[in-house]
Amino acid sequence: MKKQLLWLLMPLFFAPLQALSAERIVTLSPHLTEWVYSLAAQDRLVGVSAFSDYPAQAAELPVIADYQGVDFTALMALEPDLVLAWGGGNKPQDIARLKSLGLEVYISQPQTLDDIGTELLEVAALTGQTDIGQTLVTGYRHELEQIKQQYQHLAPVKVFYYMWSQPLMTIGKGAWANKILASCGAESVFIDSPIDYPEVSVKQVLLRQPELLIAASDQSVETLEHFWTPHRSVIKAPLVTADANALHRFTLRITQAIDTLCQRIDSYRQ
Repeated sequence: MKKQLLWLLMPLFFAPLQALSAERIVTLSPHLTEWVYSLAAQDRLVGVSAFSDYPAQAAELPVIADYQGVDFTALMALEPDLVLAWGGGNKPQDIARLKSLGLEVYISQPQTLDDIGTELLEVAALTGQTDIGQTLVTGYRHELEQIKQQYQHLAPVKVFYYMWSQPLMTIGKGAWANKILASCGAESVFIDSPIDYPEVSVKQVLLRQPELLIAASDQSVETLEHFWTPHRSVIKAPLVTADANALHRFTLRITQAIDTLCQRIDSYRQ
């Protein structure tokens, strides 16, 4: 009788454990905060990083990390069961310490536009939002493919892409923004730079004669144009702006920002 009972109970002992979704989540980067909202899991978000400003309600949550690092006292007081960290932005020693404390840590580090979809699906699984994640990623990848199909066969445009003018900093081959430009059939005139984010002089820009100036800035074109006015006798390239917040934050909003930038580039394509 005991043996029979044991055989009846064994499936319960050895059945696969059901994955439990996180109930208390903290995010250490603005893009990860936005992912949680995209996945409709914000009711379980208990702490965020500085600059988690999209959507607006994210700014109301406790800030437990900034450029100086993680506030471990504040983080531990929130008793999270899942920490979403950014491998490219959070300090390695902070990530190592989080793991040593026994916390479940997911590290995001997208290298390509498609990686955004892949990682979002992984976070969806951790938060029990797989169905929502799949729907979002399917739409995201479809939008990327549409952009690619529209611009990949067009004549390439040589552009000078910069984030700010003091100092004047642009992008080299490995920079994230070059992946965006490639989607639009454009390329940085400093693609040959040995570093990803080189500081350059105005003279260097003038010598390379880009076809288009792209400022990743929320300032108006009129304001940005003041910087180039003294050099307009030498460089005739038009100036357009790019949505830096959306383009440099690895979220689903990036497709709309890329499409808008591509249209602006295309309007000046020769």
